[in-house]
Amino acid sequence: MLLQRIFGIILFIIGPILVIKSEWFLENFGKIAWAEEKLGTEGGTRLLYKIIGLLFIFFGLVLIFGFFGGIVMWVFSPLLPK
Repeated sequence: MLLQRIFGIILFIIGPILVIKSEWFLENFGKIAWAEEKLGTEGGTRLLYKIIGLLFIFFGLVLIFGFFGGIVMWVFSPLLPK
């Protein structure tokens, strides 16, 4: 449980960095061809970094507050036998 919360805090810290510093990541790691093609003409890579950052924030909060098991059961409950 403690490790889960620590991992959630780490994700919650990395998420805003990805959102705020997306230009820095673009300059240092370059453009992602798939993101440029699928997410827009210019700025697709920036948008991808921001989306990943938002997902990190969401999953970080889920892990911190202990909702991960409930969300997994909710998502996969239609696939489980009754």
